[in-house]
Amino acid sequence: MARPRLHDAALRDRLLDVTSRTISAHGEAAVTVRAVAKAAGTSPSAVYALFGSRDDLVAAVSAEGFRRFAQHLGAVARTDDPAADLAALGVAYRGFALADPHFYAVMFARGVRPGADRPRAVEEATFLVLRDAVARLVPDATTADDVALGLWGLVHGLVSLELAGLVPGDDAERAARYGGTLAAVGPGLVGRPGT
Repeated sequence: MARPRLHDAALRDRLLDVTSRTISAHGEAAVTVRAVAKAAGTSPSAVYALFGSRDDLVAAVSAEGFRRFAQHLGAVARTDDPAADLAALGVAYRGFALADPHFYAVMFARGVRPGADRPRAVEEATFLVLRDAVARLVPDATTADDVALGLWGLVHGLVSLELAGLVPGDDAERAARYGGTLAAVGPGLVGRPGT
């Protein structure tokens, strides 16, 4: 009979979730191996066995956020309409942030770097998905990079305002305002006013 695994993927995910919530609420300095282990219902030795150190745990939270985000954006269908695909990415961006606000905060609001071996933000798969979608509308690579960065700033700013409670209305009203803003400003950034 196979020996049961003491530290499985479910425990790893639970530790990442607890740590992301701690960082988003109280900052990176609030993360201690003992506190995270207790909140996750395990021992400090399990944290060390799964992550190696407290710093590696914090870096893993950021890397996990980017992994989840890339998976979410990567699930957006690619169609024959590049403008509609770009708009769908904007909706997916908001959807991820609202569904996983703790990881989103660790990735962006708290600015926890995913580790020295991770790429810069504009080299992450999450940005490359956006840049590739923009490149279907803006063939010049340098311009596509700049437009993608501008669009990222737009959606990130709107989502950050919403997460901070600064966008009025209920969820449906906030979603409509978000979509309306993307439709009004996005085409201008892409260089296609009035489309």
